Order: sequence, then structure tokens, then C-alpha cells
Amino acid sequence: MDVVPVLPSPPDFGLTSKDYAQHRVGFPDSFFDRLASFEIAKPGQEVVDLGTGTGSLARGFARRGCRVIGIDIAAPQLEQARALSEAAGLTVDYRVAHAEVTGLPDRSADVVAAGQCWHWFDRPRAAAEAARILKQDGSIVIAHFDWIPLPDNVAQVTETLIATYSPTWKPGFGLGLYPQWLRDVGLVGFRDLQTFSYDVDVPYTHEAWRGRVRASAGVGAILSPEKVQAFDEEFGRILADRFPSPVLQILHRVWAVVARAPR
Repeated sequence: MDVVPVLPSPPDFGLTSKDYAQHRVGFPDSFFDRLASFEIAKPGQEVVDLGTGTGSLARGFARRGCRVIGIDIAAPQLEQARALSEAAGLTVDYRVAHAEVTGLPDRSADVVAAGQCWHWFDRPRAAAEAARILKQDGSIVIAHFDWIPLPDNVAQVTETLIATYSPTWKPGFGLGLYPQWLRDVGLVGFRDLQTFSYDVDVPYTHEAWRGRVRASAGVGAILSPEKVQAFDEEFGRILADRFPSPVLQILHRVWAVVARAPR
């Protein structure tokens, strides 16, 4: 019997499912437009969304006529995903399962997708599982939609405060680029590897940005409720003092690797 190896416990996003569902902005429509150039997200395609969370990526595929299975280990996340899909009039088959052992048949998917989650997996096993369930001409898409911290911008100030409350959390301070994922898929035989990235500004009110940050790995998914409240109150004061505009423009970067299934 396949078992998922014991790994360091990731943050429990089930603890922050409501904020996650309400305030995490999903991938923009332009992301799916880019995927169309790879013959991905076409009507009728069978899509498996690993680490689906509250189903943002899954719903994006479903809106484009795909038949989607969304997989996650956190049942509270899937409850939110089902409610959001129903409210949007979309059908997605959400299942509790591991990315590394999906329980799906061999060669049953046209597309395997993973958005904002590949780093939480046992990556070699997840890549091998994706290769197993993909059809011969299927594709994998590993994508991110990250806020980008730059000197003294909202994202950097946000990350600095998170780090003071979560000493074990490693702040990103990154570029939203993940070349190491190319190695993950390349080692199991994926071919025709390609990447793309581009930047977008995402508008957030103060309230929405606070909710978005509470839903992050370094806050609501790891801190006690008391610490989350203390963080949120201090964060609100900092935003009001340093960034008084009622609508914040938060720089985000879309990045993705697309590859064809092994022969």
C-alpha cells in the first residue's frame, strides 16, 4: 500500500479557512489566457488540482468548461471550496487526499495543476504521482501568485511584522520565481519545459489586506487565536500610519512552469 512519508508538519490552513476563502485573491483571468497558448484549460479537459485549498484555481478551470477534481488534505478548506463553487454555479469534485497519493487511476487526467502549494508537498513523490495520472499528451502546471516585497513597500512591511510574531517562519523577501520546480519535473521525465511570469497590481482595502495576511502561513495557519488578534491589531495600526490610502495596490507576480507528461 502506498503511504505518504512523514514530513515536517506544514501550517494548518484549515485553521484559517474563512479568511482564506474570503480574502485570498485567486489567479487572474490573464493567467488562464496564458495557459490557453499551451492548449491548457480547454473545455472538456479533465483537470486535477493538487492542494486545491478553497478551490480558487479549480474554479478557474471549471469556469472554462473543464471537469475538475480538487484534492487537499484539509477538510475545512474543502468545505469552503464547496460553498464557493456552489455560490458561483460551478461543479468541482472535491476530495480529501494527498498530492503524493491521489487514489486516481493511471492516465486519467489531461492536466495536473498545483497553485501556491508545491512547496508543501513531498515534491519528488508529487511529481511522480502527477506523471502517473496524466494522459500521454497531458500537461502539468505548477504556478504561483505571490506578493512581491520591495524596500519599504506594503509587502515588505507585512513580512517584517509577520517575522516578529512567528520566529520560525521564514519571510519570503523573494522574487516570486521558482526555478527549482523545473528540476522536480525534469527528474521524473517531464518534457518540453517552459516558464512564464508577469506582474500585476492587486487592489486591497485595509480590511481585505489584513484578512489576506491573517490567512497566510505565518499568521492564522500557525499562531494561536490570541496571537492572531494581537498581530492583526498591530498590523491595522501600521497600515493606517504608513499606508493611509484606503485602497492599497499590492504588487504580485504570476509565475508558472508548464511541462508535458513523460513518454
